[in-house]
Amino acid sequence: MQVSRRDFLRLTASGGAGTAIGGLVGLGVTLAPATARAQELRIKDAKTTPSICPFCSVGCATLIHTINGKIVNIEGDPRSPHNERTLCPKGAAIYQLHVNPNRSTKVLHRKPGASDWDVVELEWAMDRVAELIKKTREETFIEKLPNGKLVNMTPAIFALGGATLDNEFNHVCQKFWRGLGVVAIENQARI
Repeated sequence: MQVSRRDFLRLTASGGAGTAIGGLVGLGVTLAPATARAQELRIKDAKTTPSICPFCSVGCATLIHTINGKIVNIEGDPRSPHNERTLCPKGAAIYQLHVNPNRSTKVLHRKPGASDWDVVELEWAMDRVAELIKKTREETFIEKLPNGKLVNMTPAIFALGGATLDNEFNHVCQKFWRGLGVVAIENQARI
């Protein structure tokens, strides 16, 4: 195997750096203060706003750091008796919920049999959903069972609440779906 002078220097430098870092770790030197300092600098001039994690009903407290109205960091609140600064994996991902560049910001619709999605207006999509819910409910509504028991239900619609919905909104959703006769209601936060 031929090793050029450049390859030799690259391997030597990599080995030396690895040995130095390994030696520091072996001596008990920690990089945590440097990491904490970097985090401190990131939120140095940020406005801190207390809030609550939106993912489940526990109500873990969070601190939202903003600079010029833009979210730069979200972390658990150390003053909270529920979470004492910690957040579960869903809570730790709150920042991505707000600033993820891959988050959809347009309404997409795929026609039956189509392979591509079309961008549609929100009003059209809301009307379409309402139309399909009404049609399905009318076609599948059961007022009474064969034994005469009154049930007023539709077994053809399933409601799945999102994990980012808060308790109050989920309560309203539950009332809405029950009012339509839907009995299969679940929330993603529990799944």
